[in-house]
Amino acid sequence: MTRLAAGPRRPGASPVPSGAGRPLAVTGAIAACAAAGTGLAVLTMLALAWLISHHVGFALPGVGRIGMLPLGLVLLPGALLWRAGRWVVRTGGVRRLRHVGYAALALAVPYAMVATALALASSSARATPSLPEAVVCPFLLALVAGGLGGARALAPWHQLAGLLGDRLRSLTAGTAGALAVLAAAGSLLAGVSLALHLGEFKAVHAILAPGLVGAALLLIAQLAYVPNAVVWAISFTLGPGFAFGTGTVVAPTGSALGSLPSFPLLAALPPGTQAGVPTGVHQGVPPWLSVAVLAVPYLAGALGGLLMTRAAPAAALETAPLWGFACGALTGCVLGVLAAFAGGPLGDGRLAAVGPSGWQVGAVASLEVGVAAAVTAGIANWRRQRAVTASAGPAAAPPRPRPATRTVPGPGPVTATDDGHTIYVNPWAGAEDQDSAGARAPAPHRPSSLP
Repeated sequence: MTRLAAGPRRPGASPVPSGAGRPLAVTGAIAACAAAGTGLAVLTMLALAWLISHHVGFALPGVGRIGMLPLGLVLLPGALLWRAGRWVVRTGGVRRLRHVGYAALALAVPYAMVATALALASSSARATPSLPEAVVCPFLLALVAGGLGGARALAPWHQLAGLLGDRLRSLTAGTAGALAVLAAAGSLLAGVSLALHLGEFKAVHAILAPGLVGAALLLIAQLAYVPNAVVWAISFTLGPGFAFGTGTVVAPTGSALGSLPSFPLLAALPPGTQAGVPTGVHQGVPPWLSVAVLAVPYLAGALGGLLMTRAAPAAALETAPLWGFACGALTGCVLGVLAAFAGGPLGDGRLAAVGPSGWQVGAVASLEVGVAAAVTAGIANWRRQRAVTASAGPAAAPPRPRPATRTVPGPGPVTATDDGHTIYVNPWAGAEDQDSAGARAPAPHRPSSLP
């Protein structure tokens, strides 16, 4: 076997490598393994980052599960899946809206299979992706984003709304209106809170001292967590609020927090610590502002019920509130899913519970938004029916029915009417003028007929 030649060492020459006497085959194998390991490590990190962008959590040895992931990263694969859905619909010759679901399913199933394969391939001793989330999250993202992109490929949004049924279109309009109000209120609340704590934001950023490149990466990370902050603010307006660690809560009625990580965006949270030491329960917002914040879900439900009633066909008075509550329940389901994805654990320690509770947000939103939507839908439908009745004018009076006649038994051919008049008739008056053959019989001789 060929070995590296190790001749006599000359003065001033570089020292002989430690593996100079190793066979070339062994040296080549070591170099190949090193190159392959480095490449696999890079690819594993890339695959893990790709899975994180699909909101797939992972576990770290000695730390625990990491599930508090930025929702903003979902926009990149969502945009790609949007375009993929449009391509599938156009290439596949889809012409009906109901067939777009089959196109989205044809896109989502293989996409989830690829994500599952990457999760299995990227599992290592350093990081292990969650296999159930690697199946569910990419599938849901491909189904929703691909389906919306495919539907948009058929026609513009206003034409697609016309293709829906009346009831489905009204529910969609009401739910979209309620979600828009809540999203606007959550964005405003998060922005105002961050502006009020701008000094704490700058202080945390100065402590980190990330440098130029680090500051750019930190800015991207904070922008990616902005959708999470908006969902947290919506949960705050609903009442349950959210947590940042076990035994903590941030709600309109008050907040109790422990020490927080050094992340500038967390400066928007209300004060709950002092030099890393918990300071107890603090008033969340002023009482008047707390009432205004808690009124937001009811305003969203009122707008949703009004939009639903205007877009829906005329319904009976007793069914309009039921459809309004269904609009609120659908809004609660959407918010519950968003709240579940907006939070997650940051290890197995004190930060094992971070963010809002999905089922609490869904239940509270369904009740608050649903009740307001039901009341508004009932009132709006009653007013619409009343306006339609008033515009039609008074109905024409029906003709008076002719009085019915009845036969009064008695000594003779007599009939009586309902108004009390008695009419004497001869039932044989027509028969006596005809003979049995149907011919007209001659008039009988009476005194009046004599000459």
